[in-house]
Amino acid sequence: MKLFVGLGNPGAKYAGNRHNIGFMVVDRIAEEAGFAPWRAKFQGKVSEGKLGSEKVVLLKPETFMNLSGQSVGEAMRFYKLEPADVVVFHDELDLAPGKARVKTGGGHAGHNGLRSMHQHIGADYDRVRLGIGHPGHKDRVAGYVLSDFAKADQDWLDDLIRGCVDGAAALAAGDSAKFGNAVGLRVNPPRSGGGGNPKANRPETTPHAPPKPAAPKTDSAQSDTRSPLQKLKDKFK
Repeated sequence: MKLFVGLGNPGAKYAGNRHNIGFMVVDRIAEEAGFAPWRAKFQGKVSEGKLGSEKVVLLKPETFMNLSGQSVGEAMRFYKLEPADVVVFHDELDLAPGKARVKTGGGHAGHNGLRSMHQHIGADYDRVRLGIGHPGHKDRVAGYVLSDFAKADQDWLDDLIRGCVDGAAALAAGDSAKFGNAVGLRVNPPRSGGGGNPKANRPETTPHAPPKPAAPKTDSAQSDTRSPLQKLKDKFK
């Protein structure tokens, strides 16, 4: 069993915030994969279902970001899970918008949700870092993450979330590389190569004209009936 945790803040006021991208991902996974309806539990909301052959519990802590670890710790104890069974989706300032990276362990880099996770379950859990970009100065970070995504962000944001949904089963199975490929195919789809037709990319050529038939030989030797002696005489005339 895996516990997929989306980090964010509860309530309509925060629903569209950059800080809530983790909520957005697990909401879409629940919707697309046909998970059970959300219900209140573990100081948050949970939904259960399957991704591939793996049973997965989705969790959205409602303790507010700074206390997320309380909810996660409670869920882990109930299901008797280890930190290695936990995958956390969260916003990442240090990645360009639309990028995603899977990381196991490490520091919290000042992220208050991860800081709380470290306090309650340790650092040895997996996290999916979802790039939202950086506002450019540390004094602007709080306002930036607690602001809604701009309209100009909607296309890459939707691609990123869809990519996470596409790769969710691979992530549940422990295949982070396959998950990363699924995200990449959504965010940076391959260019069309002519619809799969190997001839489509070849340069256009003009058909060669058929070769002209060789002209018949006109060598007079073929029709000369003189004897060798006569030819010699004629030569010295």
